[in-house]
Amino acid sequence: MAVDTEAASFHRFVDRIYLVQLSTRRATAIVDPVAIADLAPVGALLADPGVEKIFHDADYDLRTLDRDYGFRAVRLFDTRVAAQLAGEPAIGLAALLEKYLGLKLSKAHQKADWSQRPLTPGMLEYAAADTAHLPALRDALEARLRELGRWEWATEEFTRIEGLRWTVPVDDGEAYLRVKGAKALRPRQLAVMRELYTWREGIARREDKAQFRIIGNESLLGVSRALPRTLDDLPRVKELPASLAKRHGPALLEAVEKGLAVPEKDLPRIVRVPRPPHDPSLDVRQEKLKAARNARAAELGLDPGVLLGRVALEAVARAHPTDRAGLARIGELRRWQLSAVGDALLQATAPAV
Repeated sequence: MAVDTEAASFHRFVDRIYLVQLSTRRATAIVDPVAIADLAPVGALLADPGVEKIFHDADYDLRTLDRDYGFRAVRLFDTRVAAQLAGEPAIGLAALLEKYLGLKLSKAHQKADWSQRPLTPGMLEYAAADTAHLPALRDALEARLRELGRWEWATEEFTRIEGLRWTVPVDDGEAYLRVKGAKALRPRQLAVMRELYTWREGIARREDKAQFRIIGNESLLGVSRALPRTLDDLPRVKELPASLAKRHGPALLEAVEKGLAVPEKDLPRIVRVPRPPHDPSLDVRQEKLKAARNARAAELGLDPGVLLGRVALEAVARAHPTDRAGLARIGELRRWQLSAVGDALLQATAPAV
């Protein structure tokens, strides 16, 4: 059974699943969670080890199914992961369907608002196409992986994916600091940015709209840097479109005033975490490991990051194993990676004879 979900984080402040698509080799069903309160049968199917579930890029689907319904899926096949392990240069669903099945998918509804009702016939056709062809694609990718001798690699990855769960974002009151560019602001500007971010979040929550649909991050940063005091100052904020200045001008100025009124001692400041002492030998090992990883990836026709990602590579550099047993103790390494690149990693950091 192929599975996909549609959410509306591009449109809504409060994200949730607004559509579930299910396809066997013979039929496709589209389930509307807005109209159907009890999706327990879907949860039972996902949990049934007798039914293989085919996703394309299961990560977000599995996390949101866990978040919204507490559903957990077992016995997975992820066509995106399979394509990566097969060495495919383009791993998007449309590219894979075109290459393996000769199908061209419409991209007309990629950013559609799936929370709207009723859904148009075109939207329903688009949603159905996301799962209708996955069983055939799954078969083609399995054949390719077996041909390459990488089927066991894929099954290990699929089993690992089963453990994905939704993680609750930590509300530390510092979300505004995670806006790209915010940490370059001075403390007084940061105080204004905090007020602007809080104001925007309140509007977005009340109207149930994605925050960027109220006003974008660049506009907030521009106002924080310029610190306008009057409506006449707003046109000089080049990052702020005139339409947004007209619509939100008084609210923006009020947020600026609040930020300017924060006492000096209460201004937000960026805490710089001290870096650990520099270890030149670690850098050398890391570069040697990276070179060995890249060479082995080229031999296998894989993206280097697929063969061994940065986190795993750094873990190997820190552990500095001298034999296969030492490599096997590194939790960041999969069994298939030990087989595919383990010898190259050990050779890269072996002492010169």
